[in-house]
Amino acid sequence: MDRQAFVSKEAGSSSKYEEHVTYRDPESLEEIPLVPGMSRTDNMLRWGFIKKVYGIISAQLVLTAIVSGTILAVPPVRGFVTTSLWFQITCAVLPLVGLIPLYMYSRKHPQNLIILALWTASLSVGVGTACTVYEPAVVLEALCLTAAIVLGLTTYTFHAARKGYSFQRLGPILFAALTAMVLWSIIQVAFGAYVGGPGKTVFALLGAIVFSGYIVFDTENLISRHDLDDYIMASVSLYLDIVNLFLYLLRLLGNNRN
Repeated sequence: MDRQAFVSKEAGSSSKYEEHVTYRDPESLEEIPLVPGMSRTDNMLRWGFIKKVYGIISAQLVLTAIVSGTILAVPPVRGFVTTSLWFQITCAVLPLVGLIPLYMYSRKHPQNLIILALWTASLSVGVGTACTVYEPAVVLEALCLTAAIVLGLTTYTFHAARKGYSFQRLGPILFAALTAMVLWSIIQVAFGAYVGGPGKTVFALLGAIVFSGYIVFDTENLISRHDLDDYIMASVSLYLDIVNLFLYLLRLLGNNRN
């Protein structure tokens, strides 16, 4: 066989091989296994659930950014939310009370989405009010740091879940730490206990660590434990984790800057 015939044969074999090669579409996340041992059908359904939850969270974060940005950028609105005590109390209590109907109607469409939008808007007012205490540069720094942490922890949790690791042992530890923080905050308010600069920094750092852990914990629940109809409560859990992480980082950076 001469050299030209050999080259022609090799080229024909290469073309034939390329015709039979199938490339995975990077948009087809359903083809990527989430956890070991999950069936193909369950994997596809779970990916659909995950995309729905992250779509809802994205909409919540956009709404929060719009409300907070309006409070920061419009002086009359900013003046009202920072001077009206009753408005501040209402915005603090309403999200807590709103969790009750949100849980009751979490599986009833479209009531669940309407209640979720109202609840997110009320919580966003509180976030925007908290941002007015700090310089815009500090707020932007906390926002970028929050985005980086959430992206890193989410990527890590998906990778670890695919390898078969579980973070369920974090649940009791995180709950105990969060309970201690809540009790300490109540004691501060009720008895007027004063915490100095270093104490505030440690408290803010502890809060950031706790809610970073909750992002990992709730992301694993999203991947393998939530029922497919619980997309509202799954969205609320991760949204609260992200917002609280942002607020504690804001306090941490603000304390250090001061």
